[in-house]
Amino acid sequence: MDIDAILLSLKLALWTLALIIPFGVWVAHSLLRLNRSKPWVEAALALPLVLPPTVLGYYLLVGLGGKSFLGFPLVFSFTGILIASLIVNLPFAIQPIQRAFEAINPEIREAAQVSGLSNWQIFRLIELPLAWRGITSAAVLTFAHTLGEFGVVLMVGGAIPGETKTVSIAIYDKVQSFDTAGAGALALLLLGISLIAIALSYGVFGKSATQRGKGRG
Repeated sequence: MDIDAILLSLKLALWTLALIIPFGVWVAHSLLRLNRSKPWVEAALALPLVLPPTVLGYYLLVGLGGKSFLGFPLVFSFTGILIASLIVNLPFAIQPIQRAFEAINPEIREAAQVSGLSNWQIFRLIELPLAWRGITSAAVLTFAHTLGEFGVVLMVGGAIPGETKTVSIAIYDKVQSFDTAGAGALALLLLGISLIAIALSYGVFGKSATQRGKGRG
């Protein structure tokens, strides 16, 4: 077991969560107010789902190389793979939250406005509590996807031990060196985490759907 790679992957996943979930909540809520431009914005945010990792990785490699937008190179560094992770995980962080906000009955917002609540109070006291399932699902999926991301992270960060070598890259290296036992152990770890994450995600929404069905019955 490559402990350094596991710890680095956990660090990357936690930093990604801490930065992207608040951003995802803001973007998902902002999409509710868009009309004509909404399909284009949604399409742009969903691009990481359909773009090959090599294409996205190439653009990030070009954008983060040289002086980058901060004035110094960000490739082959933890900051570089963190930026790559944030971009790759946009669909996983935004779409579940957006669907949760869209599922809120508009009459609830209208009643809150009639009661004299401000937009911020409606968001904080009503919309966020009602959308918590979507936020939880987004967090779980983002965490699991970050742990398993390979192509983009490899292109932007390389495989520097302790700096950019994540679990998925460690698995690739072990396979290349014919260490099937080590690769199998790490792969089993990622498989278990991914299974738990998907089970949690489906469980959250499945329980909600069941409760709604019982309520209507």
